[in-house]
Amino acid sequence: MRIGYTLMSEQAGPRELVRHAGLAERAGFDFEVVSDHYSPWLAEQGHSPYAWSVLGAVTQATERVGLMTYVTCPTFRYHPAVVAQKAATVQLLSDGRFTLGLGAGENLNEHVAGQGWPAVNVRHEMLREAVEIISLLFDGGYVNYPGRHFRVDSAKLWDLPEQRVPIAVAVSGGQSVRTFAPLADVMVAVEPDADLSREWDVFQGGQSRKVGQLPICWDPDRNKAIARAHEQFRWFAGGWKVNAELPGPAGFAGATQFVRPEDVAGSIPCGPDVGPVVEAARGFAEAGFTDLALVQIGGAHQEGFLDFARDELLPALR
Repeated sequence: MRIGYTLMSEQAGPRELVRHAGLAERAGFDFEVVSDHYSPWLAEQGHSPYAWSVLGAVTQATERVGLMTYVTCPTFRYHPAVVAQKAATVQLLSDGRFTLGLGAGENLNEHVAGQGWPAVNVRHEMLREAVEIISLLFDGGYVNYPGRHFRVDSAKLWDLPEQRVPIAVAVSGGQSVRTFAPLADVMVAVEPDADLSREWDVFQGGQSRKVGQLPICWDPDRNKAIARAHEQFRWFAGGWKVNAELPGPAGFAGATQFVRPEDVAGSIPCGPDVGPVVEAARGFAEAGFTDLALVQIGGAHQEGFLDFARDELLPALR
């Protein structure tokens, strides 16, 4: 399993994210993913810079690590033809290290475009068209696409990398697996579900990368770690069927007002010990995941975590 680091754009500003990217590479992480948000989940997180500008800078601040959006929604804030152009550019800047991670989005970020928030089946229809458009543009040449949700008129990527950008799609159940496995190269999921992995391989036609994500909260003081995880990551307890629907940080604050610190500590490894992190990561490995991106909760608590990861956590995980 490859171990990655999450550039959590909701909890740090753009300059800090770029600096963390370089530190994470030097600490020994295999790849780095960046979230693409317009708003933080909770006001306490306090940030949300433009992920693609951050990515461009990260390509120059790193040399070795793989890079990936985790994930971009190519259907509301961005037209899929523009997402394809951005991805091709990042692939060129990174010398072939980039994977385009895509998803159906959350109301939290996409409502800002003023197009409303349709039902999940409609969002999946839109994402399918977007993936098809992006893939056609990656093939090269001019693309015309008369879709139900998107139209493309004589579009072409003029700066196309020699190494095609792999496409990853976030899935959460059988319907999304059946829809997107035949169209994508990589699976993205946040729960260690072995059935999801097996079904993906069946519909994808072979074994491919499967990238998971695990939030943790390292701190020398476990009680401080639990308090910080509760303050900034209690939104995680709602699950994606809820998380995709709420429109803003105030909604997440209201929905999680009764989540207790001990509830968060029961689902997120907190404190200075490697054991709980290794145990949580093992669940992803046993479920067939090939890659796991760690999230260190707290934008101001990255440097100590990265030292801990270099000296203790990464050796233990490997």
